[in-house]
Amino acid sequence: MIESIDDHFLRQVGSWTDALAGEAAPGGVDAELLEAYFAAQVQSRHLDFAARWLQGKGEGFYTIGSAGHESNAAVALALRPTDPALLHYRSGGFFAARAGQVPGATPVADVLRGMMAATDDPISGGRHKVYGHPAYHVVPQTSTIASHLPRAVGLAFALHRAPAAGVASRWPADSVVVTSLGDASVNHSTATGALNAAAWCAHQGVPLPLLVVCEDNGIGISTRSPAGWIRLALSRFPAIEYAEADGADPEGALATARAAAAAVRADRRPVILHLRTVRFMGHAGSDAELAYRSRAEIVADYPRDPLLATARRMVARGLASPAEILHRYEAAREEVMSCARTLLGTARLESAADVRRPIAYPPVGAAATPAAADAADPRAAGRTLAQALNDALAGVLAEHREAVLFGEDVAAKGGVYGVTRGLRKRFGAARVFDTLLDEQTILGTALGAALAGLLPIPEIQYLAYLHNAEDQLRGEAASLAFFSNGQYRNGMVVRIAGLAYQRGFGGHFHNDNSLAVLRDIPGLVLCLPSHPSDAAALLGSCLRLAREHGRVCVVVEPIALYHTRDLYEPGDNRWTGGQAAPVVPAADHFGRARLHRDGTDLLIVTFGNGLPMSLRAARRLAGEGIDCAVLDLRWLAPLPEADLLRHAAAFEQVLVVDETRRSGGVSEAVVTLLIDHGYRDRVARVTSEDSYVPLGPAANAVLMAEDQIVERVRAMNAR
Repeated sequence: MIESIDDHFLRQVGSWTDALAGEAAPGGVDAELLEAYFAAQVQSRHLDFAARWLQGKGEGFYTIGSAGHESNAAVALALRPTDPALLHYRSGGFFAARAGQVPGATPVADVLRGMMAATDDPISGGRHKVYGHPAYHVVPQTSTIASHLPRAVGLAFALHRAPAAGVASRWPADSVVVTSLGDASVNHSTATGALNAAAWCAHQGVPLPLLVVCEDNGIGISTRSPAGWIRLALSRFPAIEYAEADGADPEGALATARAAAAAVRADRRPVILHLRTVRFMGHAGSDAELAYRSRAEIVADYPRDPLLATARRMVARGLASPAEILHRYEAAREEVMSCARTLLGTARLESAADVRRPIAYPPVGAAATPAAADAADPRAAGRTLAQALNDALAGVLAEHREAVLFGEDVAAKGGVYGVTRGLRKRFGAARVFDTLLDEQTILGTALGAALAGLLPIPEIQYLAYLHNAEDQLRGEAASLAFFSNGQYRNGMVVRIAGLAYQRGFGGHFHNDNSLAVLRDIPGLVLCLPSHPSDAAALLGSCLRLAREHGRVCVVVEPIALYHTRDLYEPGDNRWTGGQAAPVVPAADHFGRARLHRDGTDLLIVTFGNGLPMSLRAARRLAGEGIDCAVLDLRWLAPLPEADLLRHAAAFEQVLVVDETRRSGGVSEAVVTLLIDHGYRDRVARVTSEDSYVPLGPAANAVLMAEDQIVERVRAMNAR
């Protein structure tokens, strides 16, 4: 049986005598600060004990603790309580110290309610145990390794840009952004990319007030960090100052943290603080630590207990006797356990509606009638989809000073396909700018910019390039409202050039035809403008959702349709439009499909490149006496349910034309929706194959074709 760290602390302090008083002590840390440090550490330790007790009672559901990491309280005490913090999951000491700087704070109840998944948990409302609180300026982060670091870099980057744009921010202009991670996470590509982006900015003199704290306990669950590796890995970034502190040296940790925070605030440059810690009580309550560590190895860490180190300095400096230390320790235990006992039987979320409330889609707004929408002559302005999107983006930037547009090649070049051409010249480099080549950084910049009060419009150059950074949308962007119970949101409009049909050029990476990864993210809004006359309407609706509801919106733009002008014959100019329109149209088009062609025999439901293909197929079929209607979904998450069901009800046959793949494609969801709502007539699909898109003419072998649509309609009509 291994002696617990609780027993070890009590036994060690109980063995001390007043002879400790008078030991030489480093200067520079006043008594009040050291006492606040110890109070935060002790509170955090007893909350870890309470987590295990609650688990045993069947009342607690989270046991990843901060025991051994309580020296991170020094970082909180080096900062202002208004400095935004994006924290590692072992940040109990920081959270306690930060709350101690805020009048009226209740950190013990805050943390316990999170552990218990209580509906009155002040940050997540019972959805997860996260360190977060608006009053403490702690932005909640999920437990996915280092995925919050790109957001932290983005927020530090945006702190100066928001005031310059005349946008009010919730944080003072001279704030410092602090973020923390563990030593094992340093090896994750997200951490490497974020730190590289911070160095890239600092190298160019871009203000980036970011304090990155690595809490190094030497082990990631069961995998040890190689000796000396973390120091080497963290000290190698150019233009980022590196500092080290030992969590078992309280005065040294407090002084080093204070110096690091002061340097960031004064110089507006990033600093990495390497804080050496120790891990007690395993990775979590379910972790059988003896499976990979010996008893001797575990016990050998006990002398490095940061609570013992702080207590010893307090006794040595005459700030408290050993008996007084034990009294404070036990008083903290009673405070925590009394609160825990009071919370037993707390209310928890019970219904799906309650759980989903922060990410539930807003109501579908009233839109112009289909007849009015379709009556406009699509040749009125002669604008291509690319030109119409450029017009719409210019309108956004002109009308909303908080809007910023960025990504790889969007500024000087004007985008790979010219969609953003001229916008930098018109609106300036502060609002239209190029980023480094890293999709995680592009999306992380958007996450941070949105928190700072800006309206980010990031571009991902190709759909296939999204996949190495998709967790920034799934794990960070779309989840923020969920884990904060709607108290924090990061509204944005992400533009992605995507889909196929580029005459065989580029292969898969320029012809990715899978949207499943986006449709699978809870709460994310996904739209796909196909016709130029829809560009302003759909972009405007996404803008409204981002600004007014804090929604994460993704606009996938079909590359093959960017510069298309003709629909039926060369020179007919039937695939142009996009005449000047309000950036936020009078009618909200969110969740509304568009009927492009009416008919009597069969309804074709489609989107993207499938829309012009279906219209051409319908024209061919009309010559055979088969009258097809063509409905453009436009919205793929959520699907335009009401419009789809209403139009389908008028037909005995529905064909879903889906350019994505047969397995996991959009058509599966459309057919399921129809069946779930009682549609019992004939339904069929035309899709692309379950394959990557190859280079050259072979692409035609796996992509859906216009002839397939015609053949399928003929077969359905013959039946």
